[in-house]
Order: sequence, then structure tokens, then C-alpha cells
Amino acid sequence: MNPLAAIGRATLAFLAATGSVVLFGLQAIAAGLTGRLYVRQLGRQMLEIGYFSLPVVGLTAIFTGMVLALQSYTGFSRFEAQNAIPTIVVLSMTRELGPVLAGLMVAGRVGAAIAAELGTMRVTEQIDALSTLATDPLRYLVFPRLLAATLMLPLLVVVADIIGVMGGWLVSVYKLGFGPIEFINRSFEHLKTEDVVSGLVKAAVFGFIVALMGCYQGYRSRGGAQGVGAATTRAVVSASILILVANYVVTELFFAR
Repeated sequence: MNPLAAIGRATLAFLAATGSVVLFGLQAIAAGLTGRLYVRQLGRQMLEIGYFSLPVVGLTAIFTGMVLALQSYTGFSRFEAQNAIPTIVVLSMTRELGPVLAGLMVAGRVGAAIAAELGTMRVTEQIDALSTLATDPLRYLVFPRLLAATLMLPLLVVVADIIGVMGGWLVSVYKLGFGPIEFINRSFEHLKTEDVVSGLVKAAVFGFIVALMGCYQGYRSRGGAQGVGAATTRAVVSASILILVANYVVTELFFAR
């Protein structure tokens, strides 16, 4: 019975952790919607999550678009289908690579920062001090981060899509022999609204996941500096895994036939 007991313990622990995260998120949303909105805190988080993440997201997007154009040309040239490269670049960026790569980059940068910041506040009893001053920590600390990440990641993905397609355009025009106008025309020839919308919906979901896991792990961290470090690691890993899972779920909802 020992193997079955181990499976049962792991299953119960997984369900308990899932329920704890869901309840934490619902409590934070309820606290934010039923009380005052801390606009200054929200603005600071939007700046931190959105504006300061532009360099890493932009660099990731442009080199992804460039590599995608090169790899597509290498494969499609075997079948004399080079004309499909612009379509492949724009669909891949808008549907998948833009949202997923931006989400993972933001998870590494912002999720770790949120977990470290809230974890430090927890172990130094600053969160307890907020409660003593009659300020709801969930409303003041967690909800602005959830809202800011959910709003800003779609904007980051729009920028990533544009920069990624521009990277593909640069390689296609200056290395693969495409005409500048020809590449742009073929890029939008088969692009549909649902392709862009699905990517933006994914981005909003990914942003919420990144902020939720960062806040949850930081808010519940214990054990001093070592506990904060462990919480930061758990925040990045769990957010990255959930992004990949949510990517499949959203894709299934939009494109399953």
C-alpha cells in the first residue's frame, strides 16, 4: 500500500495547494472590488510591470521573429513554399510566440520581483503593520499588482508582435530576397481578427497568473531570507508552468473545431 499512500499524499497536497491559490486570488479580487482603489500603487505597478519590461520583451521578440523567418525559409524551401514565410511569421507571433515568450520573460522578471518584495515585507512584519493600521494588505498590495499585470501584459504583447514581425521583415528583405511591400502584404493576407484577439486574451491570462503566483508565494513566505529566496523560486517556476498549461487551454477554446 505504500506506493498508493504516496500517490494519495501527493494528490491531496496538490489539491490543497490549488485550493489555497484559488481562495487567495478570490479574496484579493473581492477586497479590491469592494473597497477603495489605490491609484498611486496601481500606477507604480503598471510602470514597473509594463514600461520597465519593454527592453527584455522587445529583444526577445525581435530575435524570435528573425530566427523564425530563417528557420521557415530553411524548411519551406524544400517544398518551394517560400512565399508562406510572411504568413508563418505573423501567425506564429500573434497566436503563440508573442504571448508565451512575453509571459515567460515577465514571469522571470516581474514574478520574482513581486515575490521577493512581498516576501521581505512578510518576514520583516510590514504586512502585519498594515493590518494594525486598518489597511487591508490584499487590497493595498495584491490587487493593484493583479490588475496592473492583467492590463499591461496585453500591451506588451502588442509591442512584441510588432517587433517580432519587424524582425522577420528585416531578415526576409535583407537576407532572403523578399520585397519590402510584398512581405507586408503577404503578412496581412491571411491574418484574422481572432488570431490577434486570442493572443491578447492569452496575454491577459498570463499576466494574471504571473502576478497571482508572485503575490501568493511572497505573501505566504516564512523563514527569513532563505524563505524569501525559496518563495521567489517557487513563484517563477509555478508561473512558468501555469503559463504553458493556460496556453493550451486558451488555444483549445479559440481554435478547437
